[in-house]
Amino acid sequence: MELYKKDECYKIVGICMEVHRILGCGLDEIVYKDALEYEFKKNNIPFEREKEFEIQYKDVILAHKFYADFMIFDEIILEIKTAKAIGDEHIAQTLNYINLSYNKLGIIVNFKNKSLEHKRIII
Repeated sequence: MELYKKDECYKIVGICMEVHRILGCGLDEIVYKDALEYEFKKNNIPFEREKEFEIQYKDVILAHKFYADFMIFDEIILEIKTAKAIGDEHIAQTLNYINLSYNKLGIIVNFKNKSLEHKRIII
């Protein structure tokens, strides 16, 4: 069985690896986001940074919104982390973002360590 959005994920993770290779580990998330934005533009990959989503509760839209780090190809949530490791809280956050955005796929990328860590989350 073919992986869902395999080619798109391959491109996204490849760009993250390029950014990590050049910048290394240990910088703030914002630096990696800036570099990723540059690479997505350079590679003609459609994206929205800090994509805003409303949260509906029963019959109302709540005042507070959530912001995914990136929405890539209009359907893949990309969350950027600089943590010791991708933890359960990061997975739970990404699952919530996927559900609230009515999408199926998220990728968490952790730039903190010597080797880039990434996790594909699909529902």
